[in-house]
Amino acid sequence: MIVRRWVEGVDERLDGSSFISRNLRKVFPDHWAFMLGEIALYSFLLLVLTGTFLSFFYLASHQPVTYAGPYQPLQGQTVSAAYDSVMRLSFEVRAGLVMRQMHHWAALVFMAAIIAHLIRVFFTGAFRKPREISWLIGIGLFLSGIGAGFTGYSLPDDALSGAGLRIAYSIILSIPFVGTWLAYLFFGGEFPGPDILNRLLVLHIFIIPLAIFTLLGAHLAVVWHQTHTQFRAPGRTEDTVTGTPVWPKFALKSIGLAFTTFGVIALLGGLFQVNPIWLYGPFVPYSTASPSQPDYYIGWLEGLLRLWPNWEFHVFGHTIGELLLPGLVVPGLVFTILALWPFLEARLSGDHEWYHFAQHPREAPVRSAFGAAGVAFFVVLVLAGGNDVVAKFLGIEVDSFNTILRLALVLGPILSGLVTYWICRDLRDRPLHPLAAPPSVTFRRNAAGGFDEIESEPPVTGHATEERDRR
Repeated sequence: MIVRRWVEGVDERLDGSSFISRNLRKVFPDHWAFMLGEIALYSFLLLVLTGTFLSFFYLASHQPVTYAGPYQPLQGQTVSAAYDSVMRLSFEVRAGLVMRQMHHWAALVFMAAIIAHLIRVFFTGAFRKPREISWLIGIGLFLSGIGAGFTGYSLPDDALSGAGLRIAYSIILSIPFVGTWLAYLFFGGEFPGPDILNRLLVLHIFIIPLAIFTLLGAHLAVVWHQTHTQFRAPGRTEDTVTGTPVWPKFALKSIGLAFTTFGVIALLGGLFQVNPIWLYGPFVPYSTASPSQPDYYIGWLEGLLRLWPNWEFHVFGHTIGELLLPGLVVPGLVFTILALWPFLEARLSGDHEWYHFAQHPREAPVRSAFGAAGVAFFVVLVLAGGNDVVAKFLGIEVDSFNTILRLALVLGPILSGLVTYWICRDLRDRPLHPLAAPPSVTFRRNAAGGFDEIESEPPVTGHATEERDRR
């Protein structure tokens, strides 16, 4: 009784019930593609939970220690304290290996969901006005995810992570004029640097997660205010959004998706080995592991390094190394184009109207062609990031495979873009899409006892409708 009176008193003064009721009635579209962002959100929550567990046992130190754990091939060898702590976590802490692998798989799922979400937004034109801010937030999340992934798998101080850090150190050194200073600042001295693990840990568990939390919160706030886009259908307009209210149907569906995501990642972590650092061995600065490939969302960057020619330039007496262009300039140009795409498309097309309907890819052949070319570009580079493994699997020399990949990197995007443009233009110009359902009909009994077909648009039933805030 006391609690009830207290709640009623607060509600009377703050009018909280109307606010809660109004937001619980908010409508979200039902299309499955809108759940990709939620998968990324739930994967990130699992990353935080498993990462918190891992942080209890990790020691960020290059201090040499003698390994005395249960993994016999390494017993008696000198390893870093960081590597030793991860080995103990994997083999001596109850559920430690499962948590490590769940953490890694959650990162892979998180990045896959973000990439799929960005692709969906791009091909359906969901970045158009007024949703340019959401697109920029998505690019920021992708970049933050790359940073979190790189700093995370660099922490175990194994041979694979050491190779990645060596590449990063070399790329920083290639920056003209300030490269050496920046490399010493970040690594704390000559490679591998005495302070790099501590700085990576701070980035990985504090700064980058805070950035991701902020971006996710901003994205949810923007989507909540602007509402989702939706595909055209009978009964839908630009001024309304049709779907299901937050409570109870959408909330229950989201809870089910969250537990499904957790369950799938738990199964992956328990059944499929990932990042076995005991097989890679501890990092030794004067050696490297082969084959060594990063995760797919960074693999395209390494593929660019592997395919780039050994070009050097001399400007005002300074040497511009061969790593600067593929390591910084080209990736920076790619992300700049991605971030500015909504504004470039609006300016080139002269279209600055507001849009709440998502497009089918066939409705925008030029954009779809550029998107297909971009996907082909990244696929070739991801293959190049594992060129030694793929070449061994195919039974050909790495140099020969690199030649094939260089040709594919030039011709693949062009052919993919042209074919996509022709297909989309052909589908757009047809009076009826070949995969579209036939028009709905109503059967009405006639006076003779038979039936007449009357074409009609199917009504939208079982859905809620909400007015959009246009401005």
